[in-house]
Amino acid sequence: MSDKLSGDEPSDAELPGLDLERLRSYLDRELPGLVSGPLSGRVIAGGKSNLTYVVTDGAGSWVVRRPPLGHVLATAHDMPREYRVMTALRDTSVPVPRTHVLCEDTEVLGAPFYVMEHVAGTPFRTLDEIAPLGTEGVRKVADGLIATLGNLHAVDPAEVGLGDFGRPAGFLERQVRRWSKQLEASRSRDIPGIDELRDKLAAMLPEQGAPAIVHGDYRLDNVLVTDDGRLTAVLDWEMATLGDPLVDLGLMLVYREQPVIGGSGPATSAEGFPSSPELVEMYAAATGRDVSRLGWYVAFGCFKLAVIAEGIHFRHSRGLTVGAGFDGIGDVVAPLVQRAHTMLKED
Repeated sequence: MSDKLSGDEPSDAELPGLDLERLRSYLDRELPGLVSGPLSGRVIAGGKSNLTYVVTDGAGSWVVRRPPLGHVLATAHDMPREYRVMTALRDTSVPVPRTHVLCEDTEVLGAPFYVMEHVAGTPFRTLDEIAPLGTEGVRKVADGLIATLGNLHAVDPAEVGLGDFGRPAGFLERQVRRWSKQLEASRSRDIPGIDELRDKLAAMLPEQGAPAIVHGDYRLDNVLVTDDGRLTAVLDWEMATLGDPLVDLGLMLVYREQPVIGGSGPATSAEGFPSSPELVEMYAAATGRDVSRLGWYVAFGCFKLAVIAEGIHFRHSRGLTVGAGFDGIGDVVAPLVQRAHTMLKED
């Protein structure tokens, strides 16, 4: 988990959602010897969903994840799900942080949370951040991103104890229905075209491919990368399940073209990062999967991301977000809806 923090993040003395003394007491009880001194902590910048902190006792450091404050969509921000899938994948070719403990007792921090290994690396979001790697380094990052996605989709769920992690049959239909419900839970303004998009997605469902473990939010800034371009960990597994893996590729392509709010351009615009068609070719070559209906998956990714952004906009409008960078999140919704309609016309 990157230590790169924005200047607007809370100080050690004001960590919303994280009581360090209660956390220390819990860890001393559940994992004696893990922590050897008083804890201090910081919010990790960049996340717009779950709250993520680095905590340290001065000798070791760990990452704590918990749901956001305030309005939380049903089935979203699932700590046990995220913890379970990372624990299951720890001995596969998919790099994940080592998990330490899951706490579902809301009396400790006010919400479920888990503690995991603090992995070195940077989640590249902006062009300024990734540019120092140079063209070859950027290409290495992209190669690792696609190779890791292919490795994830090749894991046999049953072999790692995830055979009951989801219901692949009818997955795409349920996904459209699920995100439609999430939209209604956060609907606070008129969003032109989004209801028509929902209906088109439901009417144009592609035939599902062979099921696999789906990450649910796979993108460049949800992986950690070293200074030499090596991928060290895949993060943010809260929406992982079993289903059609092309939803991961489709959403990754949405992010490939999505502008970053504030700062320089997106990291995926760096010289050396493959175009969207190249990424599709790389994935198809690595997995052998049929990508002929990928337009639907990209459109669905736009819809899903629009609903997520609307949920964050909903929380921010009520003063329930932590940190900076939320002001413009609502502005991305309409362009995502428009892009989805365009993709469906081409599908």
